Amino acid sequence: MGDRGGAGGSRRRRTGSRTASGGSGGGGTSGSQTEEELRAAAGAGADAGGGGDTPTPTAAPACTRTPSEEGDGEGVGPPDLRCHRLQESLFSSASGFSNYRGILNWCVVMLILSNARLFLENIIKYGILVDPIQVVSLFLKDPYSWPSLCLIIVANGFALAAFQVEKRLAVGTITERVGLLLYVANLLTMLCFPAAVVFMVKSITPVGSVFALGVYTVLFLKMVSYYHVNLWCRQYRAKSQAASGTKKANGNVVSNGVKYPANLTYRDLYYFLFAPTLCYELNFPRSPRIRKRFLLRRLFEMLFFTQLLVGLIQQWMVPTIQNSMKPFKDMDYSRIIERLLKLAVPNHFIWLIFFYWFFHSCLNAVAELMQFGDREFYRDWWNSESVTYFWQNWNIPVHKWCLRHFYKPVMKMGVNKWMAKIGVFLASAFFHEYLVSVPLRMFRPWAFTGMMAQIPLAWVVGRFLQGNYGNAAVWLSLIIGQPVAVLMYVHDYYVLNYEAQPTS
Repeated sequence: MGDRGGAGGSRRRRTGSRTASGGSGGGGTSGSQTEEELRAAAGAGADAGGGGDTPTPTAAPACTRTPSEEGDGEGVGPPDLRCHRLQESLFSSASGFSNYRGILNWCVVMLILSNARLFLENIIKYGILVDPIQVVSLFLKDPYSWPSLCLIIVANGFALAAFQVEKRLAVGTITERVGLLLYVANLLTMLCFPAAVVFMVKSITPVGSVFALGVYTVLFLKMVSYYHVNLWCRQYRAKSQAASGTKKANGNVVSNGVKYPANLTYRDLYYFLFAPTLCYELNFPRSPRIRKRFLLRRLFEMLFFTQLLVGLIQQWMVPTIQNSMKPFKDMDYSRIIERLLKLAVPNHFIWLIFFYWFFHSCLNAVAELMQFGDREFYRDWWNSESVTYFWQNWNIPVHKWCLRHFYKPVMKMGVNKWMAKIGVFLASAFFHEYLVSVPLRMFRPWAFTGMMAQIPLAWVVGRFLQGNYGNAAVWLSLIIGQPVAVLMYVHDYYVLNYEAQPTS
C-alpha cells in the first residue's frame, strides 16, 4: 500500500515537473501531451484512493466535445472541459429550426378557450336561441306552397332543351349557327326565368331563393360545358373522318370509352347533371366500388355540421347582426368597427365549417354514390401566399370551369392575359351578386364590388407581400372582408323591409 502511494506520489511529482519544464520552455506543450498528462493524473488519483489491486473506473467528463466541435485559438483551455459551441437561438431564422408543433397546439387550446368564453357569454346574455322549427320557416312561408322546389323541378326543361339541340346538331339537322343561337337563348332564359319568378312570387323566401338560384347557376355552367365539349367533338370528327376506331373523339387512346355521338343519351346527361363537377367529359373517371363506411362517415358529417351551422347562426350571428343595426343607423363609426370585429369571429368560423361541410362532406358523399373518381374538390388554399393562389385552389370545380371554358377560349381569341383574368373576375362577381341581390329583392353592388376589389388586392399582395406576410394578408381579407359585406346587405335589407314600412 505504501509502495503504491509512493509510486503514485512520485508519478505526480514527475508529471508536475514535466508540466513545469514544459511551461518554462518557449514552445509550450502540445494538445496530445496535455491529454496524456490529464489522464495520467486522473489514473494516479484513482490508484491513490482505491486501496486495492483492481483499479477503480473513473467517470468520463460531462462536457466532452468531439474534435470536430473544438475551435482553434489560443487560451481556450483543455478540450475535455468545454461545454459551449457556436450556435443560434431556436427562434432565430439562421438556426434552421422549424418544429413549432407545441406552439401550434397552444394556439389551438387558446382558441378553444377564448371561443368557449364567448359562447358562455352569449348563452348568459341571450339564453338558448336555437330553434329547429324556425329553420323550416326560412324555406317556406306557406306549407302548401313550395315555389323553390317547383323552380328546381322546372330546371329539367332547360337541360332537356339543350339535349335536344345537341341531338339535332349531331345528325346535322340544324347548322352550328342555329344551334348556337338556340343555346344562347336557352342559357339566357335559364338565368332570367328564376329571377323573374323570385320577384313576382311573394311566397318564396330569401333562403329558398338562394337554393333555387344556386341550382340554376350550376345548371347554367354545366350546360355551357356540355355545349363546348360536344362542339369540340364535332369539330374533331369533321377533321378526322378516317381516324382509327381506337381513338376517342377528343384524340386520346382508349379501349372501351364512349365516343361521340354515342354519349348523347339521357343516362349520360343526368349522370353529368348530378355529378360533383361543372366540366363535361365523354368518359369520367370512375371508382371501382362504393365504400359504405366512407359514405356513412360523410353522411354523418353532413347531418352533424348542418345542425352545427344552424345552431351557430341562430345563437351567435343573428344577435350580433341585430345589435349592429343601431350603430349603423346612428353612424357611430367606433361602434360599427367594434360590431364588425365581433361579427368577424363567428362569421369566419361558420364559413370554415361550411367549406368542410360542402366541399368535403357533401361533394364526397355524392361522388361516392355516383362512383365519380375525381375527388379533387379543393387544394391547400390555407397555405395561400397570394390572393390569386387562393382563388385558384379553394374551389376546384369552378376554377376548372373558368380555366377550360372561359380563360383559355378567350386567350385563343387573342385577348390579353390580364384582360382575360379581369373577365374571369367579372363573371364571378356577376354570379356572386346574382345569388345575393335577387333573393333579397334589392340591387346593391356590395358582392360585385367585393369580388372586383380582389384584382387590386391581388396585385398589392403579390407585389409587396411575400411568404408568411402574404398568407397573413389573405387570411385577413377573408376574416374582415366577408363580415363587411354581410353587415352592408343586412343593413340595407333591414332599412328597406322594416324601417320603410309605415307603422299603424
